[in-house]
Amino acid sequence: MNINDILAKKQMTKSQLSKLSRVSTTTINDICKGKVNIKNCTGETLYKLARALNVDIEVLLEEAMDDRIAFQTYKNNVCHMVKSLGDFEFIKDVVRSNRIFSYLERGWNQEALYLLAMVDYLCRENNVPIYDGYENLRGLRFKEPIYANGVITLSILLNSDEPKKQSMEEAIPEFRRHNIIEAEVRDVA
Repeated sequence: MNINDILAKKQMTKSQLSKLSRVSTTTINDICKGKVNIKNCTGETLYKLARALNVDIEVLLEEAMDDRIAFQTYKNNVCHMVKSLGDFEFIKDVVRSNRIFSYLERGWNQEALYLLAMVDYLCRENNVPIYDGYENLRGLRFKEPIYANGVITLSILLNSDEPKKQSMEEAIPEFRRHNIIEAEVRDVA
């Protein structure tokens, strides 16, 4: 279901959605006309629209979900969602939506394990017990490390593996468990 269908179903105008969501009318119009692909919106924009429409973010992304976005973009969107929602709401949203298992069913293992790592990291940071519904996934690990694009680029430019080694040392344990080398999830612009 696309955003136009949701608006029609809820008998809501784009202007009303803009006021409720605090997302500009221009952005909403561009999404509705297909000028902007909703999958390229920030996590914050997706969250605001989903909340105003009283639907899950996945409902907004449903049509675009077949076209997988770049992993780096996905990671940025997740970090923006954490920043927008706050740690506890983010954890509740992920667990309630069953998004991790949904990604696994599609074969989107990077996204699934990144999201699981984020949930586990936020639980540890906030001294909250980890959700045991993912216990069978915690042992999954990528064969090769997945580094941030910036780390790969720096390694190439310097013709050295030192940036990768440093990144590995600084990686957050919950991410490193899955061989996702992620050192910073809070510093998003």
